[in-house]
Amino acid sequence: MDRVLLTGISGFLGGHVALALLKSGYSVRGSVRNLSKADKVRQTLENAGADTTNLEFVALDLNRDEGWKEAMEGCRYLLHTASPFVLQMPENKDELIRPAVEGTERALTAALAANVERVVLTSSMAAIAYGHDASRTAPFTAADWTDLEGRGVTAYVESKTRAERRAWELMSAAGRQSDLVTINPAGILGPLLDEDPGTSAQIVLRLLNGTVPAAPRMPFVVVDVRDVAAAHVAALTGEVGGTRVPAGERPLFLFEIAGMLRKRFPHYASKLPKIEMPDWAVRIYALFDKDIRSNLGELGVLKRLDSGPAEMLLGRKLIIAEDAVAATGESLIAHKLV
Repeated sequence: MDRVLLTGISGFLGGHVALALLKSGYSVRGSVRNLSKADKVRQTLENAGADTTNLEFVALDLNRDEGWKEAMEGCRYLLHTASPFVLQMPENKDELIRPAVEGTERALTAALAANVERVVLTSSMAAIAYGHDASRTAPFTAADWTDLEGRGVTAYVESKTRAERRAWELMSAAGRQSDLVTINPAGILGPLLDEDPGTSAQIVLRLLNGTVPAAPRMPFVVVDVRDVAAAHVAALTGEVGGTRVPAGERPLFLFEIAGMLRKRFPHYASKLPKIEMPDWAVRIYALFDKDIRSNLGELGVLKRLDSGPAEMLLGRKLIIAEDAVAATGESLIAHKLV
């Protein structure tokens, strides 16, 4: 049975990737920062229908060297999903950039030393579609890279861009560029596996709990977590070595998401925003809302992503954005988070 070292198994995406791996017959060695999380992760996966007989845990820290060599022993593949993700940008951008880049270095260096067959790295649309002219209408593709000197580049965007570039540098220097695949998802929504909403579901959570009185004109390209997880697993053995795989179904403005939630969950209609906020008002509102302030650069900027590579890898169309939004709302309600 092929063993995969999966970093970040306790995260939203990491949990779904672990579920997909176990259901596909892989042996999974999942990394957590603290082994005290292991029992909770195991129970969550079992509740989701996974057989965890072939699941084990190791403690790894993106900022520390200890344990990486030992964790990689006996693994055929590395699947590196662990990376810090926040909506509110820190005052010191290195709080995001350093663990993202150095964690990637540690993971890939250990993987190369262990001569794993393939490395699949969770990157992001953030490494593709930012820092460009706001008037661009053409979809962003796997050939595009974020311009770190351009507009709208946050600490998170920089962290994902630098981490992915570092991954390609390391693999190229080892003569193994064709053994790396990066998955570049857009904003990930979909069903939660447990009661932790993490960062990804915060947009839907805030809409449903009434803390967004009017919707800023901010668009998000949406992709379902189940598709992103499936793409990671397919990339382990698919004919995609040496490529980037953008994944995003379509862009939605916040007000569109609110409309979808209102239709699907009429009992929450009174809490959902009924108007779209003018841009000038958003800029004033952002003075009092750090999440909005951190993302002002995306106000009104509609991006599209060419997800052809992801659909080819999966052999089907992506789950539609409406279904991803609905699944997020359903699980937030089911876990009594709203």
